[in-house]
Amino acid sequence: MDTRVAAAGPSPIATQETERSVIYVCVPTHNEATTIGVLLWKTRKVLDEFDRPFQVVVHDDASDDDTAEVLERYSRTLPLTVLRSERRIGYGASVELLLRHVQKVAPYPKRDCAVVIQGDFTEDPADIVPLVKMLEGGADIVAGQVSGERDAMPRPVRVVRWVAGAVLRGVVARAPVSDPLAGQRAYRVIVLKKALRDRPEDDPLLRSDGWAANVELLGRLAPHARRIAEVPLDLRYDLLMRPSRFKPGKTLLGLARLKGLWTTPRTEAA
Repeated sequence: MDTRVAAAGPSPIATQETERSVIYVCVPTHNEATTIGVLLWKTRKVLDEFDRPFQVVVHDDASDDDTAEVLERYSRTLPLTVLRSERRIGYGASVELLLRHVQKVAPYPKRDCAVVIQGDFTEDPADIVPLVKMLEGGADIVAGQVSGERDAMPRPVRVVRWVAGAVLRGVVARAPVSDPLAGQRAYRVIVLKKALRDRPEDDPLLRSDGWAANVELLGRLAPHARRIAEVPLDLRYDLLMRPSRFKPGKTLLGLARLKGLWTTPRTEAA
């Protein structure tokens, strides 16, 4: 996988308070020049007020708009690390790349955490705070649970969420949360380390993309977590500033394949 670190800056908070856990905000991004700057600004505002050390890690997945230029500007004022791929690798691989990076650099894996948030601003940086608070209360994985007005969701999204409930019955048992499709989650870094132990980078943890990758990630990490919790969050599709990339048919096909993978005999996994 062709990736490189394009920009990095140490967190001034992290260097002063090394005994406190660090929040790594992981943002998979492709052509989000219109929103990524606002997202980073609000993330900084939220976490400065939360008074926790933090680092933002963005993966720029071969963007061909002005995403790279926006990230370069923010790297001067934020504790920001940018990873770039010269060719498109997709959402699932992008999330895995970010989490692999965090588990390598986090100094205190039993205390530090990674929070995944989308770059299109449909997920609110303010929701990072309740996710992390739940981790600090003893959870190892905290999953977002979509709440609020479902009418704000595009109709294809509502339909797929309804159908997915039946498709995922056997899969969700591996990761007991009510909303396995939601991607905004917090993970204790030690859980990532255990899941990735002895797994080389050319052996992907995730082979799914889109929402199916969110489900697969939860299933892969759940066996390494002592406690999984949920917090409610709202998706802001009204703030989406580009056409949605959500593909209902492809998503359902990916979920069906995932169900087949996890409901077949597990001799290979064993």
